[in-house]
Amino acid sequence: MSPLKIKKGASSHSAYDLRDPHSEEIERHTLAVVVDNEAGVLARVIGLFAGRGYNIESLTVAEIDHSGHMSRITIVTTGTPSVIEQIKAQLGRIVPVHEVHDLTVDGPSVERELGLFKVAGTGDKRVEALRLADIFRVNVVDSTLGSFVFEITGTPEKIDAFADLMRPLGLLEVARTGVAALSRGDSIA
Repeated sequence: MSPLKIKKGASSHSAYDLRDPHSEEIERHTLAVVVDNEAGVLARVIGLFAGRGYNIESLTVAEIDHSGHMSRITIVTTGTPSVIEQIKAQLGRIVPVHEVHDLTVDGPSVERELGLFKVAGTGDKRVEALRLADIFRVNVVDSTLGSFVFEITGTPEKIDAFADLMRPLGLLEVARTGVAALSRGDSIA
């Protein structure tokens, strides 16, 4: 998966645009970090981001080896290529961190997220919400006469698109898990 590039500000190509045309673009990266499953490790990882002003777009943590007391932290973050390299290097220096993988550059990967959407509506809006849920292959996990709770699994972009369509139909609440990701094929990352 190639990094998603986001330009810093919109360039108007004006003679008065004094920004450096060679400045690095902001990229979105998914990092998989294998750590000891012990108290305070997540706080140290989060502290690294907070202390240096790095943004976390998504964060998921789960134990992956009960007997070995290991957890996997999946972090989606943005930054210039040099900032991403700094983040990876600094994560690797934290003592309970065993591995840091940049799934965005290590090769093809699979990213999925779970979202729950509460949508209230009656009449045509209710019918349209159900029609769109069917198109997106979304499950209805709760239904009342005035609302639905939809469960959707997919890429973050798919979940964003579903949210955009549900807003005018009565979207009340959203809960998202954050990205879980694995490298494709038989490589381990």
